[in-house]
Amino acid sequence: MMTASQAHAEPLLRDGWRRRVAHAFNRAAPHYTERANAQQVMGSALWSRLPGQAERVLDLGCGPGHWTARLSRRYATIALGVDLAPGMLTQAHRRHGDHARWLCADAACLPLAPRSQDLVFSNLAIQWCPDQAAVMHELYRILTPGGRALINTLGPGTLAEVDYAWSRPGRPASVLDFLAPETLRRFAHQAGFRNVRLDAAPERFFYPDLAAVMNSIKGVGAQLAPNRPRAPLTRNDLARAAQRFETLREGHGLPVTYQRLTLTLSR
Repeated sequence: MMTASQAHAEPLLRDGWRRRVAHAFNRAAPHYTERANAQQVMGSALWSRLPGQAERVLDLGCGPGHWTARLSRRYATIALGVDLAPGMLTQAHRRHGDHARWLCADAACLPLAPRSQDLVFSNLAIQWCPDQAAVMHELYRILTPGGRALINTLGPGTLAEVDYAWSRPGRPASVLDFLAPETLRRFAHQAGFRNVRLDAAPERFFYPDLAAVMNSIKGVGAQLAPNRPRAPLTRNDLARAAQRFETLREGHGLPVTYQRLTLTLSR
């Protein structure tokens, strides 16, 4: 049973994690687009699942607004881009202006009316949310009857090569504990969705060296493990990680695997 102190501490931990995520994505915002190759590839797979028609469209975790602007053009509407990081929304407005509307908000507590959205598109955002059950409830709440949410998120095994390279005895895991598919499916059903489709597929990308690997992750604001103390990295740490990663090298370079989970939720 959870104690009173634990119940009080959990929201504080979630708030701290939200601040860290927002800060990381704010820092990444100016360079996000040119470093987000993996995100673009996986977003294209999600794009292929869009329904033929929608009027009120939300891009959840919109980043610098690439998909939001495309959704506006696709459906001849003014899509709404929502992101936790103000810096991302600044970039989105600078790049796409009034071709979409922009809102800074938390995916687990959206300031939107019930049954106000026909379509929610979310590419690689909700895995950074500390309460994904609450996110599912919010999606169900804001979707119109017959509305649909299309979500790309990440599952266990994502960035396994990165975790291997940085792991050492006594050091906490480097990678976030991504939710298992069955957990996400359960959260969706508990939120009220009865039609839940979940597809899993590994996506592999290759980089020339460890620096390029880390830029591909940190350069788009992606956080690794939250709330785990870690000592400052030394040159020896970097050399050891590079050496371990080299044992995984393939013909195309150093591999980085994302376990893509694609959810189609119909209200």
